[in-house]
Amino acid sequence: MIFPLDHFCRYDELTAFVHELADAYPALVAVESIGTSHAGRDLWLVTVTDSATGPHHEKPAMWVDANIHATELTASVGAIGLLRRLVTGFGTDDTVTAALRTRTFYVVPRVNPDGAELALADAPRFIRSSVRPWPYTDRWAQPGLHLHDVDGNGRILSMRIEDPTGAWTTHDDEPRLMVPVSPTGLASGRRYRMLDEGIVEHHDGYTIARPRPVEGLDLNRNFPVGWGTSVTGSGDYPGSEPEAQALMRAITQRPNVCGTNAYHTFGGVLLRPSSAMPDDSLPATDVWLYKMLGARCTELTGVPVYGAYDDFTWDRSQTMSGAIDDWTYEHLGVFGWTTEFWDPIHAATGERAPTSLWYVTPDPDTELAMLRWFDEHHPGSYVDWTEFDHPQLGRVEIGGWDQLHTWINPPASRLEAEVEPHADFAVFQALTAPCLAVERVTVTPLGNDTWRIAAGIANTGYLATTVTEWAAKHTLVRDVAADLEVGDEVELHPGTAARVMLGQLAGFGQARFSERNDGAPNRALASWIVTGPAGATVTVTARHQRAGTARAVVSLEPTGD
Repeated sequence: MIFPLDHFCRYDELTAFVHELADAYPALVAVESIGTSHAGRDLWLVTVTDSATGPHHEKPAMWVDANIHATELTASVGAIGLLRRLVTGFGTDDTVTAALRTRTFYVVPRVNPDGAELALADAPRFIRSSVRPWPYTDRWAQPGLHLHDVDGNGRILSMRIEDPTGAWTTHDDEPRLMVPVSPTGLASGRRYRMLDEGIVEHHDGYTIARPRPVEGLDLNRNFPVGWGTSVTGSGDYPGSEPEAQALMRAITQRPNVCGTNAYHTFGGVLLRPSSAMPDDSLPATDVWLYKMLGARCTELTGVPVYGAYDDFTWDRSQTMSGAIDDWTYEHLGVFGWTTEFWDPIHAATGERAPTSLWYVTPDPDTELAMLRWFDEHHPGSYVDWTEFDHPQLGRVEIGGWDQLHTWINPPASRLEAEVEPHADFAVFQALTAPCLAVERVTVTPLGNDTWRIAAGIANTGYLATTVTEWAAKHTLVRDVAADLEVGDEVELHPGTAARVMLGQLAGFGQARFSERNDGAPNRALASWIVTGPAGATVTVTARHQRAGTARAVVSLEPTGD
């Protein structure tokens, strides 16, 4: 089967791919729609697990979604890369095989198909996220610059206009490259005003406004955590948009989800909550575990890990709240992440991009090194400036970075290598999830066909059944339950309940906090008294919404213990 890892799929190709994947691996893969986008496109969920070892909903799960932002197309490639790693690794890779036998993966390869279609169109349009007009309905009602492929070459580049008071000039060593004018205002070359390629609506001949796009929604600010009208693109109310609704509904309908990762670009970093609170507002154990898990990501991928608020927020009075990773952590109590693929500065120079890259342009020497690297390895990524008779501005030059395939996403030839190691981090995180087992069952005869059944229930995973300390403190997760199911021949003794509640169980990672004297916090014992003939069978079932379901069929025969 061909996995499209060398280009960006249009919606129809992506739809065909996920269904072909399910047809090719029917014992591992199932596909369903979890809702529709604003424009009515299905949002596909791919479920991957070894169906021979149990249904998907009875195993702890890892959730990955991608491409909630329109132009961040590498994210979908990352999801496809994860799917390839899972289906081709099953039966050939011990780690992947173990993960699929005991865990489930839920993958949404494209959350925002409408916006992605605009970005990939022959005449592209770049928007942040949803195509729904918000807060305005008329795209051209606002005066100012609107992104548009004015020269019709299928790319949205930059425009430069010669202007003696412009803020940009040409680099002394590379006249194609535009760099900021010195704070003194002195420049050895010509000065320019820089604009995104586009149409200027209601131009007054002098000023050029930069209105917010009519499609002003940001689907990753629409989740009900830290939501507020002051957050750019947050929507009419939390969960107002069908794409965000679909994700929240699908995840909450799958309470076995123990961890999430939202795939984005760019920056080459792994971000963790909180986006609106400093680390010292979170449980210290969770911060430690976030850092420990993140360190493994760095080992596998090379990308650094940052706390979204403490390490990554430029202006802490304007937080990046309303995101899905914050929602899954605060509302569900699981470890949520945001992966930002692709660090173009690192690719070109070997130096990691500063966190300020999202907010300010790189220094001229760094950008020059990038230009030379792209010229050598990916010619055409920086487009030579060409004169154009603009319908509102007159003579301009169009050129510069092909942003979609340089800064926002890597060139096509680098897509597969960029996303490949991140699949192993998803597998690692899945395997850290809590996982129930019925480890030992003893049957003791009490006389007169009466028996005591004692079942040892264990959490065999690294994380506690609550997953996070936040979940424990806020009582977000139900307790472990052990049920005894009896047939017609067996009866529960009077006063014996079929269900025994066992509280929460630590994971074996708890040993890191116990000074090597951890006892057995990951174990519990459930017992019942029943009446029935020797040789009759009963079933012990341990259940937990996060840690899955485990069963053992028990014969009423003395175990000798």
